[in-house]
Amino acid sequence: MSENSTALKKTPLHAEHIRMGGKLIGFGGWDMPVQYSGIIDEHNAVRSALGVFDISHMGQFFVEGAGSASWLNRMLTNNVERLGIGQGQYTLMLNEQGGVIDDLLIYRICDDDWLLVVNASMIDEDFAWLRSHLPADVTLTNRSDEFAGLAVQGPKAAAWFETFVGGKCQAPTRNQIVRLDMGGGQMFIARTGYTGEDGFELFCPAAAAVQLWSDVLATGAAFGIKPCGLGARDTLRLEMCYPLNGNDLSPSITPIEAGLGFFVDLKKPDFIGRAVLASQKENGPARKLAAFKMQGPTPPPRSHYGVWKDGAQVGETCSGGLSPTLGCGIGMAYLPAASSAPGTTIEIDIRGRRFPAVVEKKPLRKAGA
Repeated sequence: MSENSTALKKTPLHAEHIRMGGKLIGFGGWDMPVQYSGIIDEHNAVRSALGVFDISHMGQFFVEGAGSASWLNRMLTNNVERLGIGQGQYTLMLNEQGGVIDDLLIYRICDDDWLLVVNASMIDEDFAWLRSHLPADVTLTNRSDEFAGLAVQGPKAAAWFETFVGGKCQAPTRNQIVRLDMGGGQMFIARTGYTGEDGFELFCPAAAAVQLWSDVLATGAAFGIKPCGLGARDTLRLEMCYPLNGNDLSPSITPIEAGLGFFVDLKKPDFIGRAVLASQKENGPARKLAAFKMQGPTPPPRSHYGVWKDGAQVGETCSGGLSPTLGCGIGMAYLPAASSAPGTTIEIDIRGRRFPAVVEKKPLRKAGA
């Protein structure tokens, strides 16, 4: 069990993680498994077959009311009016300076009913920010404690899903969400993912979490499923250059700087932080989030390592590690715009020594690789 685990929150699957030999660590205020069989083994299982992650620590907010769409469009960067019932999108919530409070997923459940899935460490802060801007005709409810969540990811996910549901519902397509009544109550099933592979997110009542976990592992056995921890989740998302809030995103970083302009609709009349983003879009940001690969045999980079170019430090890594798929160290760093183009040679300071690296086009892991 992880150190000081008594001070950390526990998901409904906490006892299952211990029973199955998971190594637990503190993450975002939660006692979470970092690995079971090993980070590389779990990473490879998701890339080649199937893996399941406990995502019960993530938050679930429900928004209702006649004015919900217009309010959400003011609070978030993407355009929720584009969503039909049962559709979802990635979006960001900003402060007045255009900095990222959180990145999240939003799903349209009914005409004026919405589900927001937010990062675990930001549940309280997100809810307070949203509530402080809440109009009279919109209801916001934090139901995070009522739900557990699993993410089933890998190229065999679609085949597994057919076995799992047994014809009870049709699989959602990418960025869709469906509701399914099962023995443990109503379940939301989304198809979004954070690994670069196909997969499903299952949100069920917390009381049904252990049964769902068992059912997923049982039905996934024929597809080579493995329980996976935060370590593999991090290496998988890093190969895809998916940002991690708190590392690659923060209140002092804008979506334009982070390369997330695709999820910002500047055609909307107004949303919090829009003016800053519009200026950066027009003039170009001074810095950009760049991905890089280490060259030759080097130690793996980690966060907060200095990035050097032409004898001067030009930035600092925000994410880094060993890529099991690519077989080398990879990472991301905010660099001056002039030094962020693919092909740019840089150096990473790792424990007092500088090692060569090259800026690469995102994502680092290409489809089919």
